Amino acid sequence: MTGRLEGKVAVVTGGCSGIGLATVRRFGQEGARVVIGDLDEVAGPKVADEVGGTFVRCDVTDAGDVETLFRTAKDTWGSVDVAFNNAGISPPEDDSILTTDLDAWRKVQEVNLTSVYLCCKAALPYMLEQKRGSIINTASFVAVMGAATSQISYTASKGGVLSMSRELGVQFAREGVRVNALCPGPVNTPLLQELFAKDPERAARRLVHIPTGRFAEPEEIANAVLFLASDESSFITASSFLVDGGISGAYVTPV
Repeated sequence: MTGRLEGKVAVVTGGCSGIGLATVRRFGQEGARVVIGDLDEVAGPKVADEVGGTFVRCDVTDAGDVETLFRTAKDTWGSVDVAFNNAGISPPEDDSILTTDLDAWRKVQEVNLTSVYLCCKAALPYMLEQKRGSIINTASFVAVMGAATSQISYTASKGGVLSMSRELGVQFAREGVRVNALCPGPVNTPLLQELFAKDPERAARRLVHIPTGRFAEPEEIANAVLFLASDESSFITASSFLVDGGISGAYVTPV
């Protein structure tokens, strides 16, 4: 343990799998007290025990649940220093705008965008009172690029996360609170593995556009979250922090 988050309290949504789980473990290794918000009542307590933290069952689209999550962090551990608002979905029914119906659109917007609004709204009062805090919202590289293999609501939701994070980062910059949008490229998570299983051709089209020639591992994204959460990034706010293997910088990929 190197203690880069020693003494800090971190709330992580979607902390039972993928990027969220890798980040919970990384935060724990660095000395943070981690409060996990997730719907998984089987894995959640086990993950919390693993890192010496706390699990709260939380529907991130429910304002009451979200308020309880952050209040639990404050009441249990004494502060709210880091909020990694990471929960999100990418269902197969979210596709081209020509085929995606309104229900699918609304579901993705609620989980991916409204939840970030609710989490920021709940975390900020604690951080403003403390005059310190770091909020990291999970956006995506698709928020800064167009894609022919569209997931229209997912892309729009992540664009919203990007814009909201930028605005909050500017608004609260002089109050000691930093807000940044993390923009991962494709990551080797259960979500992506499911896409490969259901539509290998569509998934394979993604890999060819990555200059590094591979998907990220969740632990690599967790390292970026750790940097944004720690005091090492103290002059970084309102940023779009791309961790995408070079996708957004590529005109063509190397042969």
